[in-house]
Amino acid sequence: MKISVTFRNGEGENWQKVYAEEKIQKLKKYLDTPAEAHIIVSMEKFRNFAEINLSSNGWNINAKEEAKDMHLAIDRCVEKIEKQLKKQREKIREHKPKSIRRGEAKSSEREGTEESTGNKIAETRRVILKPMSFDEAIMEMEGTKDLFIIYRDSSSENVSLIYRRDDGNYALIETNS
Repeated sequence: MKISVTFRNGEGENWQKVYAEEKIQKLKKYLDTPAEAHIIVSMEKFRNFAEINLSSNGWNINAKEEAKDMHLAIDRCVEKIEKQLKKQREKIREHKPKSIRRGEAKSSEREGTEESTGNKIAETRRVILKPMSFDEAIMEMEGTKDLFIIYRDSSSENVSLIYRRDDGNYALIETNS
């Protein structure tokens, strides 16, 4: 996580920077992708302000807090950010793709007319990933007349899948593992 601390209205003390960075590090557990945090600390007489702007995976989360003590202002800001991150992750967890939602609607219609049957695994295959090139995979597919083949690309060491489309052409799916 990239963290930057900015002091407004004068030079800040080193403990403020260290304290803010330590508190922001706690938020790493809610983030899957690299993030950038910008902390703005300012003081006016007896009022302390802390503002945190967190950017990660297309999200921009902001929190601003005022308190008499700088520790308290930073802590409250981090709590607000943490609450927003938890809420965002919960939304992602509960979100279902359109295809699943449509499937649920169809299955609920079927339940009224006939007895519902659960999804069952019709076939299980264990695959040993052979290192081969794209051309070798296509040659093997044509020789066996399989609909698809999973292999480890010999040049990039990534797992890839080739399948035969309905029009007779081939489609390639590559992973970044």
